Amino acid sequence: VQLQASGGGLVQAGGSLRLSCAASARTFRNYSLGWFRQAPGKEREFVATTFRSGSNTFYGDSVKGRFTISRDSAKNTVYLQMNSLKPEDTAVYFCALGLSLILSTVRRGSSYDYWGQGTLVTVSS
Repeated sequence: VQLQASGGGLVQAGGSLRLSCAASARTFRNYSLGWFRQAPGKEREFVATTFRSGSNTFYGDSVKGRFTISRDSAKNTVYLQMNSLKPEDTAVYFCALGLSLILSTVRRGSSYDYWGQGTLVTVSS
């Protein structure tokens, strides 16, 4: 499985960006897909996940209400719509795929089996 993330860039505070992650998995709809981020000098942080078929979504507390995760199974792509961006959202964003996630572990990076290369999001104040 390969994951290709894109859509990062430089945006002013209060602006929006949409990240995309294209997956090569054949049975895309059976897997959970998530986004994590890592800022310089900080630990990796859970951002959002769409669980298996996409019926359930989960968000980190710091992005809840501002970010929206969605998936297009026909395109094997998961999106992260980021609104009301803040300078503290600056980080490298990674998409990840979990083959057999269970609900209690969706926020753990170690639960995911495949990772994309990351895309940098920079939010200026």
